[in-house]
Amino acid sequence: MRDARPRLEKMGVAAIGVSPDTPRKQKNFDAKHTLGFPLLSDPEHRMAKAYGVWGEKKMYGKTFMGIVRSAFLVDAEGHLAAVWYKISPKNTVPELFKVLTA
Repeated sequence: MRDARPRLEKMGVAAIGVSPDTPRKQKNFDAKHTLGFPLLSDPEHRMAKAYGVWGEKKMYGKTFMGIVRSAFLVDAEGHLAAVWYKISPKNTVPELFKVLTA
């Protein structure tokens, strides 16, 4: 999303990230990766639950609760225009541009 930001802005699209991390951790992450877009903190998972992305995950044989990496395109009226659950970071931007340029 960081690298696609200039093209998205020309199209009138803003990127926003959401994670359960604290604002301090997000600030450090942004400083390291120079994201250039807002990161919202959701430590109580309210937004994640509302969007259906807080769920059971498995890694190395262990089960735990966490964020299911997802992406949402929200239109100007606040409606979901497109949704991608369990999308990999490398596919997020190409899938977004498929919808935006259709």
